[in-house]
Amino acid sequence: MGPGLSGSSGSGSGSGSSGSLLAVSDLHVRYEDNRAVVEALRPASDEDWLLVAGDVGDHMADVEWALSTLASRFSRVVWVPGNHELWTHPDDPVRARGVARYEALVRLCRSLGVTTPEEPYPVWHGAGGPAVVVPLFLLYDYSFRRPGVRSAEEALRLADEAGVVATDEFLLRPDPYASVVEWCRARLRLTAARLDALPADLPTVLVSHFPLVREPTEVLRFPDFALWCGTEATADWPVRYRAAAVVYGHLHIPRLIRKQGVPHYEVSLGYPREWSRRADPGHTPRVLPEFSAPGPGERRLGPGSDEGRPRPGAGEFRSRPRSGEERPGFGGGRS
Repeated sequence: MGPGLSGSSGSGSGSGSSGSLLAVSDLHVRYEDNRAVVEALRPASDEDWLLVAGDVGDHMADVEWALSTLASRFSRVVWVPGNHELWTHPDDPVRARGVARYEALVRLCRSLGVTTPEEPYPVWHGAGGPAVVVPLFLLYDYSFRRPGVRSAEEALRLADEAGVVATDEFLLRPDPYASVVEWCRARLRLTAARLDALPADLPTVLVSHFPLVREPTEVLRFPDFALWCGTEATADWPVRYRAAAVVYGHLHIPRLIRKQGVPHYEVSLGYPREWSRRADPGHTPRVLPEFSAPGPGERRLGPGSDEGRPRPGAGEFRSRPRSGEERPGFGGGRS
C-alpha cells in the first residue's frame, strides 16, 4: 500500500468481491421519519460499504445512534462531517466548539469502527475497484459568489441584504481559528498534501459534504446560499486526483451531473417534507460499480424545490426581514 493508505477493505477485500460502494448523506435523524429511514437501511451484500457524506444529525447523541446502527450492518462505513455535526447547538449537552468538536466526532467514529477523514484512506477492492476512498473535510470560504463580486465581505453583505444568512453563522464556531475561512484553508493544505502523496496509478472516490465544483449550486433558488456550499479551490480536484466518482450532499438535491467526464453524485436524503415527494426515500445510490442515474435534464424535482427550482431546506438559512416586511425565519434544520 502507498503512503496514507489502508489495505483493509472489510469483508469485501479481494478481487472476487461482489459488494457495492453505496452512498447517502443528510440523514438529519432528529426527525423521527428520517430515523425510521435509517432503521430500515440494509446492505444488499455483506460486502457493501456505505459512504455517509455528512449532516447525520445536529446532536452528538444522534450522530452516535445513526453511525453505530449503520456500522453494525455494513462492511465498512466511511463518514465525513457536514456543517450540522459541527454546530454547537444550544440543545446539545456536548458543548465542544470548532476543532474540539470535530475531534470529539472523530473519537466517536473511531470507537464505532467508522472511517473518518483522519484515518489512512481505505482502498476499495470490490466491484468497480480498486479505488482509494477519500473522505474529505474541507468546509467553505465564501468563494461561490455572484458574478462580479470580488470579496467575501461584499458577498456576505449582499446575501444579508437579500435575506439569506446561513444558520452556520450562528451555530458553527471555528475555534481556535479566527474564521471558517481560515479553518477551510488549513484543511485544504492538509488534505492536498495527503492527496498528492497517493499512488498515481490508483483512481479515487472523493467523498465530501460540500460539492467540489460550483455547478451543482447553479440550480439553487436562492443563489446567495452558494456562499456556504464549498470553495473554488477544489474545482480541479476531481481531475487532478483521478476521481472515478465524487460524492457530496448538503444541497438536498439528489441527482447526477458529469463534469470533464467525472460523475458527481448528490446523495442527500433531506428533510421529510422533501423526500416524501420521492418514491424511494431510502434508496442509497451505488457509486461503484457506476450506476445509471438521471442526468441534469431528466432529474426529478429535487428536495427543497419549487416549480423545478431547488432551494435550501428549512433551517438551512435564516431569512432576515427587509424594512417594513415580516418574513418568518428558518431555524432548527439544515445546512
